[in-house]
This record gives sequence, C-alpha cells and structure tokens, in this order.
Amino acid sequence: MRLLHTMVRVKDLERSVAFYRDVLGMREERRTVLDKAAATLVFLADDGGGHRIELTFNHDGRSYEPGTQFGHFAFEVADLDAERARLEEHEVRFTRGPYRVTEGGSRIAFIRDPDGMEIELIERARA
Repeated sequence: MRLLHTMVRVKDLERSVAFYRDVLGMREERRTVLDKAAATLVFLADDGGGHRIELTFNHDGRSYEPGTQFGHFAFEVADLDAERARLEEHEVRFTRGPYRVTEGGSRIAFIRDPDGMEIELIERARA
C-alpha cells in the first residue's frame, strides 16, 4: 500500500494554489472541474513527486473550519532559519517554534496556510 495524496477543502482555490505553489514550492500537476459534483480539484506535488495534496473547492459557497481530525502537513526543509526569512517575504509567520526535537537532533516549526491548516516544517539533524 502506498499513500497517494491528502485532500483538503479550501475556501479560495486560487489563493490556496498560490500559497502551496509560490510559497511552499509545490507544482500543480493537474486541475479537474467536476461538473456533476460542482467542484474543482487541483493536485499539487512536492519536488520528488512522492506526495500530492489535492485542494478541493466546492462551487456551492459552503465554508469550512479546520477539522479536529486533521493534524497537519509536514514538509522537510534544509535550513529552518533560512526558511523563516523566505516565508516572511510572503508575510507568513511561524505560529510555533522553532523547537529542537532532541538535543543535537531535528528542529521543527509550524505555519498555517490561507485556510488555517497547520503545516509543520522539519529541519533534519545533520550527521
């Protein structure tokens, strides 16, 4: 079994696509309009193509709150301090962290996407 994608419902499709593409560096792979479901799906992939996020926008105008069952997305970054500076250029601030997970180990921090979904940034310990 292999994880294919994570689906998130969004309030403003273009704002969310821009965030995941322009701020987090994902690339849009495909966009599908489902007329019968009155929804648009956008699939974005990470650099390695190993994981995809499906952004779902329902055309009926309903609103969503981040669910209590959803935890967060996690992205690996090479340098958390450099990432903070880059994100601040996009007016994105750390909501928590950075924290060192273990002495000499990985560091983590958190941000939120335009819909309030939490995203964890992980800087792996260097050997």
